Amino acid sequence: MDFSSINGFAVIACVLASMIIGSVWFGPKGFYPAWQKALGQIDKNDPNDQNMGPVVRIFAFVIIASLVQAIFMAMVVNAMGSTTLVSGALTGFLLWLGFIAPASLTNKLFADRVQAWYYEVGNHLVTFVVMGAILGAWQ
Repeated sequence: MDFSSINGFAVIACVLASMIIGSVWFGPKGFYPAWQKALGQIDKNDPNDQNMGPVVRIFAFVIIASLVQAIFMAMVVNAMGSTTLVSGALTGFLLWLGFIAPASLTNKLFADRVQAWYYEVGNHLVTFVVMGAILGAWQ
């Protein structure tokens, strides 16, 4: 593995893009209410709901997860020779199609929460295509 071929600025841009996409996708005016309903969870605005956990820790792990995704996607984009926005986006799509969508579907099938999968996998689709596009274009 050659980490020296990874563009650090592109990886940071991918992490930022991931956070922005997730914020819009799962924002209160986005899919958050429907996603919570599909998960069978109560409204997070309810003052009696104690399931939120420490928000800072949650976001720290989300940022770390996005960073790991961006680094490894950069490695795959480089390995596949994706050097344009379109070829990078296609690489992101193929990674989503081959790994993210089926693995997360398996989890939701066993949890009997397939409706929630649609919201989650859609977010991952947009994120992976955008990350791939950034990494492909920013060579």
